[in-house]
Amino acid sequence: MTMIKSRTFLLLALLAVSITAVAKDQPMQGTIVSENSVQCGSQGKGKKQMELMCQEYVLRTDTTEYHVRQEKPGHKDMLPMNAMAELTISKDKMKFKVNGKSYEMLVVSESAAPAATKP
Repeated sequence: MTMIKSRTFLLLALLAVSITAVAKDQPMQGTIVSENSVQCGSQGKGKKQMELMCQEYVLRTDTTEYHVRQEKPGHKDMLPMNAMAELTISKDKMKFKVNGKSYEMLVVSESAAPAATKP
């Protein structure tokens, strides 16, 4: 009897993991809610080090907030706040479209979206 329970548990766990993995690659809708400039490296030799800055954006879906950062400091486009984005996540990268233009950024963190406040 315990063998059947352990197999059932293993099957359910495997199913849950596979559903989560498939859901990450499905297109989602989100909104760009904030932007912040953050340090993302340095450039130069010896005493002439220059700090490189990157834009970090927060994209909010119905359930999750994703903090994403440009992969290379050379990317200079500023994305509009409160713009809708269609996004997909694969491993540690997010691909999304805003106003018809495609972007790919690194996901640096994610957290639960704040609960909507009731009036």
